[in-house]
Amino acid sequence: MPSLKDLRNRIAATKATQKITKAMQMVAASKLRRAQATAEAARPYANHMDTVLGNIAAGVVGLDSAPRLLRGTGSDQRHLLLVCTAERGLCGPFNTAIVRLARERANALMAEGKEVKFFCVGRKGYEQLRRQYSQQIVELVELRTLRVLGFDNAERIAEKIIALFDKFEFDVCTLFYSRFRSVIAQIQTAHQIIPPVFDAKAADALGGAVYEFEPDVEDLLHELLPRNLAVQISRALLENAASFYGAQMSAMDNATRNAGDMIRRQTLSYNRTRQAMITKELIEIISGAEAL
Repeated sequence: MPSLKDLRNRIAATKATQKITKAMQMVAASKLRRAQATAEAARPYANHMDTVLGNIAAGVVGLDSAPRLLRGTGSDQRHLLLVCTAERGLCGPFNTAIVRLARERANALMAEGKEVKFFCVGRKGYEQLRRQYSQQIVELVELRTLRVLGFDNAERIAEKIIALFDKFEFDVCTLFYSRFRSVIAQIQTAHQIIPPVFDAKAADALGGAVYEFEPDVEDLLHELLPRNLAVQISRALLENAASFYGAQMSAMDNATRNAGDMIRRQTLSYNRTRQAMITKELIEIISGAEAL
């Protein structure tokens, strides 16, 4: 049976942990509001960009003159999985859920005889994937030192992806991230970005109107496709940031509640042990008095 001092130390340690988890919950809640606003503000631009490109690309899909980023390599043998996760933990199953989705896709592709490679953004995803796919990870991008995510960060990642594509390192690239829905709900998402997959209704999203472009459509797509790639990656990073703070807020709230339950159980055990020791001492005093 632990001594009263050990029980007091346990209670003090649990209270200190509870203070830390409560503070982390409050910090995550304060950062969540800004991250959520930023992610929601980025959605309309990314969606409209995708819609406009779908409308423009509808007329050139399948043509030899179409940009290579649009028509692909003509094969789907080599796949690059762009896995975006957080740089830190203490956020419940947030990182694990994204990695699980990417791992399931990778295993399914390899079962079909495809070649799979990983491009990791965020250390937590890299640490999980390297246990099983260490030889298939082509690059890791860490964003730990950044205080605010910017579009230039997504542009640099997009440039690296395009450079790998130009070197014929892969045929298809799929982006994995977590889309923010609410504090307690994040949706793990897989979105093919090379060659891009547009909504079937994108061609009619602008009212079915026919537009003339200056310069021509091919030149326009050569300019817009790399930018759209950066826009989609930027949206994924912003959605991930909001999802991370939401998941961390929920995880720290649960940890704070669990710490409170532990403190109540430990206090009860302390009181029972203390009462038993007092009762034992009284019995010894009474027994000694009766012996005299």
